[in-house]
Amino acid sequence: MNGGILVVTAVGAEADAVRAGLVDDTVTVAPVGVGPAAAAAGTARLIALAEAGGTPYRAVVSAGIGGGFPGRAPVGGTVLGTRSVAADLGAESPDGFLTLDELGFGATTAPADPALLDLLRTCLPYAVTGTVLTLGTVTGSAATTAALLARYPDAVAEAMEGYGVAVAAGAAGLPFAELRTISNPIGPRDRAAWRIGDAFAALTAAFATVAPKL
Repeated sequence: MNGGILVVTAVGAEADAVRAGLVDDTVTVAPVGVGPAAAAAGTARLIALAEAGGTPYRAVVSAGIGGGFPGRAPVGGTVLGTRSVAADLGAESPDGFLTLDELGFGATTAPADPALLDLLRTCLPYAVTGTVLTLGTVTGSAATTAALLARYPDAVAEAMEGYGVAVAAGAAGLPFAELRTISNPIGPRDRAAWRIGDAFAALTAAFATVAPKL
């Protein structure tokens, strides 16, 4: 897969970490803002501008740092999403949370493109693979952690943008994947347990390995 790859991050510090692993300009890196709405809107705009300029992208990767479910994705580790799920998009009910799918209003799951995911797995054999949850509110309690794992037993990590990026990529007919490095364990909020510097370093290392193959 040669050139024309768009890597979308939430914030500039994540974009800088990705760029630090690149050696040429075949990969475009852009921060688009925090949360699924900003991610979808920003990604769609970048895709449209590239198409209008006659240099369309060939694939889109949502990248950045995120939280890892304890025992599944360690702090400082790398995660590849087999799918990105809008985990809090739905409705509450007396019987529990109902997803958008269950309500009949649409889909909350965006699978990673198989070929792109296989390429990333080959480049990063040490990466944990599984579902990455997209949430508008970062998890900060044991109760929410348990509830999310009950609904999504294959979840390995959470972030705030993947599903939004996936929606924009899907609307444009572009392959999509999500790559996260883990800055903190998911659960009761404990800033002392965060290792943001380690997550940024892992992000740089991942793209130094992946970028030449994209």
